[in-house]
Amino acid sequence: MFGRQPKKSDNTKYYEILGVPKSASQDDLKKAYRKAAIKNHPDKGGDPEKFKELAQAYEVLSDPEKREIYDQYGEDALKEGMGGGGGGHDPFDIFQSFFGGGNPFGGAGGSSRGRRQRRGEDVIHPLKVSLEDLYNGTSKKLSLSRNVLCSKCKGKGSKSGASMKCAGCQGSGMKVSIRHLGPSMIQQMQHPCNECKGTGETINDKDRCPQCKGEKVVQEKKVLEVHVEKGMQNSQKITFPGEADEAPDTVTGDIVFVLQQKEHPKFKRKGDDLFVEHTLSLTEALCGFQFILTHLDSRQLLIKSEPGEVVKPDQFKAINDEGMPMYQRPFMKGKLYIHFTVEFPESLSPEQCKALEGVLPPKPSMQMTDMELDECEETTLHDVNIEEEMRRKQQQQAQEAYDEDDEMPGGAQRVQCAQQ
Repeated sequence: MFGRQPKKSDNTKYYEILGVPKSASQDDLKKAYRKAAIKNHPDKGGDPEKFKELAQAYEVLSDPEKREIYDQYGEDALKEGMGGGGGGHDPFDIFQSFFGGGNPFGGAGGSSRGRRQRRGEDVIHPLKVSLEDLYNGTSKKLSLSRNVLCSKCKGKGSKSGASMKCAGCQGSGMKVSIRHLGPSMIQQMQHPCNECKGTGETINDKDRCPQCKGEKVVQEKKVLEVHVEKGMQNSQKITFPGEADEAPDTVTGDIVFVLQQKEHPKFKRKGDDLFVEHTLSLTEALCGFQFILTHLDSRQLLIKSEPGEVVKPDQFKAINDEGMPMYQRPFMKGKLYIHFTVEFPESLSPEQCKALEGVLPPKPSMQMTDMELDECEETTLHDVNIEEEMRRKQQQQAQEAYDEDDEMPGGAQRVQCAQQ
């Protein structure tokens, strides 16, 4: 961020808001803020804007670094970002931190607006499962490493439990460096403090905890048992609350396992239903069939047609209550659909054709005279792969369109006009 050297502006407003002189000590500031904040608190019928101004004034003047900048350059310098700013915090947070987090009025309003603890990040792990696992239910044990608060120092990082405010950043965890780029031109940058790694506090080398070396956390291996219930879906989440990395003054996040269903060679799943493909010969499709289907729980199902039933190509048939178990209602199941493909013979001999014509429904009669047949032209049928034929035609059309575009007489002229 670039800007001119800040000019001196109003540097008495915050003292006037608190009703103290510029020479007031920190104790004088505390007493004045306490009295004025309680009087003007919105829960006691005070003016919210006045309460906000009080909190902003106290936040600046109670911080030695910000107070020095304010006394020297005034309010404008703080608004431009020097010293971290003066009005970016919730006035209720400042009030609660001043009174130790309690509510001096005894009501619920103050505590509900208290400072919230930072929440740690959740840890997401994919968990691959088979369709059999989701059908039958299963448990999987997984070993994970995570950070936990050091048991020896209880997350303090020191033997005595004490820590000092970092001298480099005055406990803020951030430092603002200012570079002079030329006459009346400065550049200011905010970055985490190197001395305390952004924590705002330092620990004496002699006082460091021998177990965590002052890091406050140690690594721990833990085995989690993940219960995959019957009927769970692909991408469904299984959450272990508070099992992620621990850190001081932080609400521990969750470990979340996301189910990833592996593809099954035989069954396909759609919601609570299962689909399976089966190929019949023409004889089975016309004269009846039976076969054994091994289910996901290893049961043997006998699948058979009704006497005299004919199965047509691309036909579906369903078996009730043999699909997937329903999640949290495992005794209820969807349907199992069987998609039939009929395999026809490559050719038939004249004898076979004659035998089939004797038992199959008669062919539709074609009442054509010899004269009509003589007027017809003979044709020959060829086997084709229609997908391959369509793909080849599309490529040919695209090539022809490209060639025509290159050969257009106005093409060179269009290019010339575009270049002008």
